[in-house]
Amino acid sequence: MLVLSRQNLPILDQEKYGDATGVAKGAYILSKEKQRLPQVILIASGSEVQLLLEAQQKLWQENIDARVVSMPSWELFREQTKGYRTKILPRRVKARLAVEAGSPMGWLEWVGPRGEIMGIDKFGASAPYKEIYRQYGLTTDNIVEKVKNML
Repeated sequence: MLVLSRQNLPILDQEKYGDATGVAKGAYILSKEKQRLPQVILIASGSEVQLLLEAQQKLWQENIDARVVSMPSWELFREQTKGYRTKILPRRVKARLAVEAGSPMGWLEWVGPRGEIMGIDKFGASAPYKEIYRQYGLTTDNIVEKVKNML
C-alpha cells in the first residue's frame, strides 16, 4: 500500500466510499448524498476528507443531506469536461464548504460566491495534526455548525 502523508490518517474503506479512480480527474464524489441532489457539498483535498465524512454522518442525523467531494487536484479537475465538472459540483447546489488544512486561497473558484471556506491562514505551528486541526477550528463540530449557518 502506498501512503502519501506524514500523518497517521485512517484508511478509507473503498467498499463503503467511492473508489479512488476519480483521482485521475482531479475530483470525484467520495460519499454520495441520500437524495437526488444534496443540500450542501463538502469539499477537501487531502487529510481533511476524514473530517468531512464524519461531518456528513452528523449532518444526516440532523436531516441535512450532504455530498463529500475529494478534490486533490484543481488543475486536473479544470481539464475535465464541463459535464463531468457539473456532475461533481452541480450548479444548482449553492451551499458548498471547502475545508483546507492549509491556505484557503484559491478555493473560491470551487465553492462559488455563496460558498464558505474553512482554512488556516497562519503558518509555523508544529504538533500532531489532530491538535493543529483543533487549535485552528478544523473540527467536525465546527464544520457541522458552519453548514447549518450556511443553510
